Amino acid sequence: MRLRPGASAALAVCLTAFCFSPIVSAQTSDVLSDRRFDTVVVTGTRTATRIDQSLAEVSVIDRAQIEQASGRTLAELLGQQSGVQFSANGGAGKSSAVYFRGLEARHTLLLIDGVRYGSATLGTPAWENIPLDSIERIEIVRGPLSGLYGSNAVGGVIQIFTRLGLPGLRPQASVSAGTHRSGHLSGGLQFGQGAFDGALQLTRNTTQGFSATNPRVPFGNFNPDDDGFRQTSGSARLGWRFAEAWRADLSSLASKGETQIDDGLGADARADLRTQVIGLQVRGPVQPGWTTAVRVSRSKDEYETLSSASAFGTLGTIATVQQQLGWENTVDTPLGSALLLAETLRQTVSRPGALFAVSQRSIDGVAAGLNGRAGVHTWQGNLRHDRNSQFGGQTTGSLAYGHDLTPAWRAGASYGTSFVAPSFNQLYFPGFGNPNLLPEEGRHAELSLRWAGTAQQLRMAYVDNRIRGYISSGPAPTNIPRTRIDGYTLSYDAQWAAWTVAASLDRLDPRNDTAGTANFGRQLPRRSKDSLKLAADTALGSWRVGATAAAFGARYDDAANTRRVGGFATLDLHADWRLAREWTLGLKLNNAGGKVYETVYGYNQPGREGRVTLRYSGM
Repeated sequence: MRLRPGASAALAVCLTAFCFSPIVSAQTSDVLSDRRFDTVVVTGTRTATRIDQSLAEVSVIDRAQIEQASGRTLAELLGQQSGVQFSANGGAGKSSAVYFRGLEARHTLLLIDGVRYGSATLGTPAWENIPLDSIERIEIVRGPLSGLYGSNAVGGVIQIFTRLGLPGLRPQASVSAGTHRSGHLSGGLQFGQGAFDGALQLTRNTTQGFSATNPRVPFGNFNPDDDGFRQTSGSARLGWRFAEAWRADLSSLASKGETQIDDGLGADARADLRTQVIGLQVRGPVQPGWTTAVRVSRSKDEYETLSSASAFGTLGTIATVQQQLGWENTVDTPLGSALLLAETLRQTVSRPGALFAVSQRSIDGVAAGLNGRAGVHTWQGNLRHDRNSQFGGQTTGSLAYGHDLTPAWRAGASYGTSFVAPSFNQLYFPGFGNPNLLPEEGRHAELSLRWAGTAQQLRMAYVDNRIRGYISSGPAPTNIPRTRIDGYTLSYDAQWAAWTVAASLDRLDPRNDTAGTANFGRQLPRRSKDSLKLAADTALGSWRVGATAAAFGARYDDAANTRRVGGFATLDLHADWRLAREWTLGLKLNNAGGKVYETVYGYNQPGREGRVTLRYSGM
């Protein structure tokens, strides 16, 4: 059976104030540029929007930041961003989860080049099997987006874009070695000429790893052996411009990993992870002011248990196939950009032995949206209706408004609804599921205030998320009548003189809000109430150096809050030395203080780890 796990506030405030004060008061004439703040993103509206005009909190992780995260997993990289937390059952290749603003892991939707990816048996993606080397950039949108994307887009959407084609012929490669006999080899080619462009990437990652568990782990899963991970992956992208303004894009990503896990003594437990994503999109103008796009896609997530020490372990493959067809139209109107879309999604699951009572479902959805700006007013509205073959019709929507108080200050407010259908495991897994589960339904409100200077931005928000029918974790899940996650978020980004700086503080309270029950007021599992994150880097001649720090408060591993997981803080250091125009030597020290910590009760996280990387980038 495969089931993925799901500093005091005063100190955090003091540290944040210390870090913010010299930057906010700096003269804007010292700022080099504002290129980070006029980036165009698409995920929050499904249309091209400047990041500084978005009403939702949006951030982008670019290729340079991904390279600086060498030695970290995708979940760890995301966990360094404002409003995002993660948990993992060990190191590289081990089951991981990502949480937005205190919400559940299944409340985060992952898209890869616009393609929905994840496990319908678990309700979450296999973050641990997505290679960083194939990623060009990542867009992170916080807030309820079920009105645009349907189920799972409760706390927000993460969209990964694979490597893009570039004019000419641009080869690139990297090789690295590090702690725990970790090795990495990657190479790729980005090209473009005339109407065609594309990119190819191949990567091999290996690590001997460390023991994923310690004696505290429940269910007798402790095994002190090293738990390694080996992964081979590749991505490909091809674009073709035709009929003047029309374009076709074919993108794919495939990854195969073999991971060693701990589920007790007596056997070297191992599993294969397989990820496949492929999508074809054709987009172009029907007439001036009207652009249409058709997308057909398929994704597959497989987890094959190769060996197990557990009496409950079942050898074989659990798989999810998702097939999606969508038609999307963007029309310019006097009130802004209107979006009209229709899409159908079919999810099919399989497992060793007898099939689930239901092993397939289809979701047909239609949606409309409008976003625009006039004078000091900015608005966005979305409305969507989905018909789920298991649960009938669901209608969700959102409305957001921003008012420019001054050229630098903007106040905003938003309200949205959401739903999440139960996963197949939650419904039907023998001895575990509950076929009487109903979808979760959410109501979400946010008040925000944003200040934007030249190449710097400060954003403060109060968020209030209320989930009815929240699905409990563990065996025989039930719908908890009421849960609530509310609190405050604060984020700051700047390019100041030669420095790039980011900081965030989150104070959120995820809790059971059902009065009269045993767990009323208890903290929801595996999420901290407090988190503080700081990052800075700068250029020093041929060097670029920087650091990333993250601190998380205590969390609990169970609904009754009896298994406490202590808070922790980590510091990562990086330095890149430009040896020549096309060659760079990267040095990385993760968890420089050697902090011993957990994000899941009884499961170890990496200690101090070093890594050396040599990169080649053809011009």
